[in-house]
Amino acid sequence: MNKTVNQKAWFLILPVLVLVAFSAVIPLMTVVNYSVQDTFGNNQFFWAGIDWFREMMDTERMWDALGRQIAFSAIILAIEIPLGIFVALNMPKRGFWASFCLVLMSLPLLIPWNVVGTIWQIFGRVDIGLLGYTLDAMGIDYNYTQNFYAAWITVIVMDVWHWTSLVALLAYAGLQSIPDAYYQAAKIDQASRWAVFRFIELPKITGVLMIAILLRFMDSFMIYTEPFVVTGGGPGNSTTFLSIDLVKMALGQFDLGPAAAFSIMYYLVILLISYVFYTVMTNLDKRDGH
Repeated sequence: MNKTVNQKAWFLILPVLVLVAFSAVIPLMTVVNYSVQDTFGNNQFFWAGIDWFREMMDTERMWDALGRQIAFSAIILAIEIPLGIFVALNMPKRGFWASFCLVLMSLPLLIPWNVVGTIWQIFGRVDIGLLGYTLDAMGIDYNYTQNFYAAWITVIVMDVWHWTSLVALLAYAGLQSIPDAYYQAAKIDQASRWAVFRFIELPKITGVLMIAILLRFMDSFMIYTEPFVVTGGGPGNSTTFLSIDLVKMALGQFDLGPAAAFSIMYYLVILLISYVFYTVMTNLDKRDGH
């Protein structure tokens, strides 16, 4: 028998497709257009081919920013993932305190990025900030606007404070989904706390952790507002990450061609690494299914 296929469902996703076209595809095509052309103003463009891409590949400025970006993302992941797991393991499982901890952990995630930057900018000031004033009173030379290490520590601690909650909440949800039968079997076998974590909890939350790593990588690799508000990319270029360098090139110097080529390479790097994470997550799901 020939079954009639109902295609009316496409009308339900049509608004989404239109929205994506206006919010993502069309701006992307505009960037691609600028990346292969040059202009001298008056809306007159000249074909440049891949010249801007070659220029960016030969620019030490871009590679320096990429190195800082990779270092920042690696440090963030190395701190937030273990810390988030530790917090999730020590959160109450049920009752009033469990709800209280969940609400408390969600609060940093509700604060807008520019407000987070403003909070830490004031918090770290030596004259009026609690952190800066306290460290200065203790004789510690702390000035995130002039000292390289102070700037990096401030940006890293700020990001850890803002986003560790996301990892903790995802890990907590994964832990809550583990059946009690696993813990009862481990108790009968007199397994240690480390053994329970190593052979029961960690394998069961691996998929959730991969999602957390993917989200945190993408956020940290595209970070802009918080370090820009706090340090402005300084001192010097010490906290000028890829996003900040790109905005300076596009808006500060108005080099639209190089900035467009830069942004496309930036996009491709994020897309490639995200694809790697997606492939790993898919393979883990297939392995768990078998």
